[in-house]
Amino acid sequence: MRQPDGSRGHGRPERLRVGVTLFLRDEHQSIWENGIFQNSFFLLATLRKSPLVEWCCIIASGPGDPAKAKHFLAGAEASIIDLNEAMETLDVVIELSAQLDPEWGRRFVERGGRIVAMRVASDFVIDAERMAFGLSPGLLMSGVPYHEVWTLPAFEPTCRTYYEMGFRAPVRIMQHLWSPVLLERAASGTGHHEKLRYSPGRSRWRVGVLEPNLCSVKTCHIPMLVCENAYRMQPKFLEALRVFNTDGIRSNEIFANFARSLDVVKNGRASFEGRFPIFSVLGSYVDAIVSHHWENAQNYLYYEAIYLGYPLIHNSRLLDGCGYCYGDFDPEDGGRALLQAFLEHDQSLGAYMSNGRKLLSKLDPTSEANVRLYSDAIAGLFDPDRQADPTLAYRGAQAEAV
Repeated sequence: MRQPDGSRGHGRPERLRVGVTLFLRDEHQSIWENGIFQNSFFLLATLRKSPLVEWCCIIASGPGDPAKAKHFLAGAEASIIDLNEAMETLDVVIELSAQLDPEWGRRFVERGGRIVAMRVASDFVIDAERMAFGLSPGLLMSGVPYHEVWTLPAFEPTCRTYYEMGFRAPVRIMQHLWSPVLLERAASGTGHHEKLRYSPGRSRWRVGVLEPNLCSVKTCHIPMLVCENAYRMQPKFLEALRVFNTDGIRSNEIFANFARSLDVVKNGRASFEGRFPIFSVLGSYVDAIVSHHWENAQNYLYYEAIYLGYPLIHNSRLLDGCGYCYGDFDPEDGGRALLQAFLEHDQSLGAYMSNGRKLLSKLDPTSEANVRLYSDAIAGLFDPDRQADPTLAYRGAQAEAV
């Protein structure tokens, strides 16, 4: 690692310099494009609080110019360096928003650095779909010499062994991080702050479905069926169903036939919208959110809805009882949950908010528990006893064989 003369040895300095990769494009970027950008900023907030970290930064990667992305990067509140500077100054690199070049990674490790792959998406499903349908590659098993893979509880069932075998590195399950700071800042800056929180008292609900429709783990199909079932049982509760993020599927014949089979569409209650930031949708156009996931149980959408008091009808097992839960792939149960929310939510709003605060406090990037968790994980990268781990031994044996 870094020595007084700036060179690296292989011991651990008393305090560490840590970088988080962030992919920059030439065109306009927004933190609301995907959860990975937000996760990068929340992770940096945790690192800044760690007693183990001397300094943390963004490692800019991709074709974009950091000087032209100042507005996008402002939320990170961190210095920005390139890969050349990262090679010379950092002790730990956390690959999150941009993948590292394998040769760069090998040189960094040879000089004593540690590399973590932090995975916060359903990579097994994404990769399988891209392979099956001939799409451009997502996660690449590129040969970067990772010391450890960090992922979330939501992805342990589907991705843990995929990472362990594909990356030849041990997997550590980490706490998901979230704070309302980015949401509040964005809403204040666009004039949506005053009408952002849930307002009780409406006689009919405008229901929103905000799944991204980019991968089979989060699509609008089950939420639409949930709303259809509730509408069939009690038509008068529904003022409108707004299905967002449908620009890429509205013209698809299979989706169009599916949508036209529903009463909410036939009777003119449903509309199909583009993609908008959450703070421009809630309150103005949506009173409740219906969601569904397939092995993707931790989403910022859930936390935002709960924080703001909106009824969230969902199938996540990882929300500590918050929201209105229904069974996986069970739109009939979902319809009942949606009508239960319509009947009860306004009267139980105080308890709903109280339960939500308990959940969200566990996600706080700057909480003592989360700072300690991430600090311990970083310290573990330098633990010599980890060399006895059979997964590491397997990785080393394979490297020698090559």
